[in-house]
Amino acid sequence: MSTPHKPLVILRPAPHPTDRIFAPATLARLHDRFTVVEPDSEAALDQALPDAFAVVGQPDLPAERLARAQELRAVLNVEGNFYPYVDYDVCFERGIHVLNCGPAYAQAVAEYALGLALDLARGISREDRAFRAGRERYVWEGNADAVLLRGSDIGLIGFGNLGRALHPLLAPFRPTLRVHDPWLPDAVLREQGLVPATLDETLAHSRFVFVLATATAENRHLLGERELGLLPDGARLVFVSRAPVVDFPALLARVAQGRLLAAIDVWPDEPVAADDRARGLEGLVLSAHRAGGIPEAFLTIGDMVVDDLTLIARGLPPTRMQVAARELVGRYRNRPVT
Repeated sequence: MSTPHKPLVILRPAPHPTDRIFAPATLARLHDRFTVVEPDSEAALDQALPDAFAVVGQPDLPAERLARAQELRAVLNVEGNFYPYVDYDVCFERGIHVLNCGPAYAQAVAEYALGLALDLARGISREDRAFRAGRERYVWEGNADAVLLRGSDIGLIGFGNLGRALHPLLAPFRPTLRVHDPWLPDAVLREQGLVPATLDETLAHSRFVFVLATATAENRHLLGERELGLLPDGARLVFVSRAPVVDFPALLARVAQGRLLAAIDVWPDEPVAADDRARGLEGLVLSAHRAGGIPEAFLTIGDMVVDDLTLIARGLPPTRMQVAARELVGRYRNRPVT
């Protein structure tokens, strides 16, 4: 049971173990400020809900379950996406904060995306493989398709958490940055020194393209055969957001034709099949969905949780986690990461 000074927090962070997202000192802060229970069954969860101030994790919270949680003030998703596991309409009606930890991964993904772009610019991993196989090419022979990131035309597809984290990392390269994001007014982009552009303009004028858009009901295969065909020959595409945004057969076909180099961190099916065509294409840099999930990012989640719970308990709005928007939660189509 909670006490007047220590509101009850239900901690059920699966698929994460508690120690993955809470450093010992952070977990101690959580226990110092709140009464923390970790139910080990659905029955135990139901028993704790009537006194719960917050739920940290992704248990199913349909309307009938929320009806038993009349003290509930916040639901904090620590997996990283707004899935339909909770009845958002009920939460909005009752003023329950619904948050997720997506921003915790943004810096890690941004740095990784920059690394992938540099690899595509200079063939780093490709020439490493060649060297190990005794096929290394020295000096200019290994640089026939090398380009500079500095001064390049760069396109960003999406300017959410990932785009905002990547932007300052690209600034030292002094690129022209075009951005396509239909959820943002042009003025917001211009204030950041960016060039608002249509999707076609962004693709047609970019040597490097970063695909950063989340999956929604409207953007499945946003980059299909026609759109990929707008890219200049020799363009480099870095894909680190969500697989449904790109038509994979069309992407792999363009790489196989030698017209595009690409780095891919997200896949339609994970794990990728052993006989998947992508494994044999030399124009690809392959990555197993590892851009964001590093220890520092996971531990940031715990810090964000404690900070925002503390603010909410003081009657203040959360500031660190991403807040569910009534207009958007029904449009996301991301799948859980296994």
